[in-house]
Amino acid sequence: MAVPGSGRPFNVSLISPERKVFEGPVKFLVVPGFDGEIGILRDHAPLMALLGEGTLRIVTEQGTRRFHVSGGFVQVVDNEVSVLSEEATEG
Repeated sequence: MAVPGSGRPFNVSLISPERKVFEGPVKFLVVPGFDGEIGILRDHAPLMALLGEGTLRIVTEQGTRRFHVSGGFVQVVDNEVSVLSEEATEG
């Protein structure tokens, strides 16, 4: 029996009011929730949560990318994650 989220990628979109900041397959995602960090793997239960301010980490086959986000929300449905943030900058 396969372990949920066992390294298979899922799709993530990080969107700010100005542009689409990131879109693509990822292995692991950590978002700064309003009440603490939320780790997301493939096959995560459906979720809608408020974002806080902090570092969003995306782990892909190529490595880890970091983005500073502030405000907004995250939605997880059927291995599709949408992060809509008031501010999102890489670095």
